[in-house]
Amino acid sequence: MPKVAVLGAGSWGTALSIVLADNQFDVALWSRREEQVFEINDRHTNEKYLPDRTLPTSIYASTSLEEVLQDTKYVLLVLPTKSIRQICRQILPYLTPEHVIIHSSKGIEIETHKRISEIIQEEIPAQSCKGTVVLSGPSHAEEVSMRLPTTVVVASDVLKTAEEVQDIFINKHFRVYTNPDVIGVEIGGALKNIIALGAGLNDGLGFGDNAKAALMTRGLTEISRLGLEMGANPLTFAGLAGIGDLIATCTSKHSRNWRCGYALGQGQSLDEVLSSMGMVVEGVNTTKAAYQIALSQNVDMPITKAIYQVLFEGKLPRQAVEDLMGRGRTQELENY
Repeated sequence: MPKVAVLGAGSWGTALSIVLADNQFDVALWSRREEQVFEINDRHTNEKYLPDRTLPTSIYASTSLEEVLQDTKYVLLVLPTKSIRQICRQILPYLTPEHVIIHSSKGIEIETHKRISEIIQEEIPAQSCKGTVVLSGPSHAEEVSMRLPTTVVVASDVLKTAEEVQDIFINKHFRVYTNPDVIGVEIGGALKNIIALGAGLNDGLGFGDNAKAALMTRGLTEISRLGLEMGANPLTFAGLAGIGDLIATCTSKHSRNWRCGYALGQGQSLDEVLSSMGMVVEGVNTTKAAYQIALSQNVDMPITKAIYQVLFEGKLPRQAVEDLMGRGRTQELENY
């Protein structure tokens, strides 16, 4: 069987490993933690991240990057944004010009404001791999691991490379489209987490469906504004990596960004929420990065600004909503 390396044994990395295993690939799953490796290999479970799921026996785990990457052609990074740069440096010695690097991480590097593919390309020279592909879209790990119908998109600057990755993932449960707009797919996947925090805040405050529908709609406008400024295709934001991912993340309790926002709306502090969740909430750092980018490029993002103020300046969620509602009148399509 062909073999795929998956770096990151959280819920999403494990769920994508199940898809690949269903497609007759051997999956080498990398984890930092010995106890997690033992559980996956011995019991074929990953209870912390995907409780009550039995993993295919063609998935095995290791803490050794060298072992995981041996005899592979595809390397899938499913890691927190803050880990991407370091891991790229660590895997570089084991890569060949035939390797395709795929990532399914949704964030922006806080220190540099780089997208994930930009980080990868900075750390892994073009001659050291065949190309980079991003996989994104509305896809809760819990549902993918149950083989419920899911549709995603893969994006690359080279269509043939995107089609290669499309072929290794697509099956009757997991439909995959291609898209040439890497910037738009990455920006849509990252920034929807900001709006999901807001949707959770809305629900925690008890503001109802009208407010959440408006938040999502105007949030998509903000995502599109910043995306266009960064060079994205506007049509991408009407697709799976845009409105599709936004709907899934803002309306489901599977979303850790929604859960974080909900707890904040219920009165918990950010430190309390992050400590109790025990998992990375990408939207928190992405809010800071997007707010800083918007300021530097003079892009109007009032929802992002309000969420930034709640997260980092101690503004009360209810006051943030009241200030948003009380802004001066404007046209819906003005400054789109």
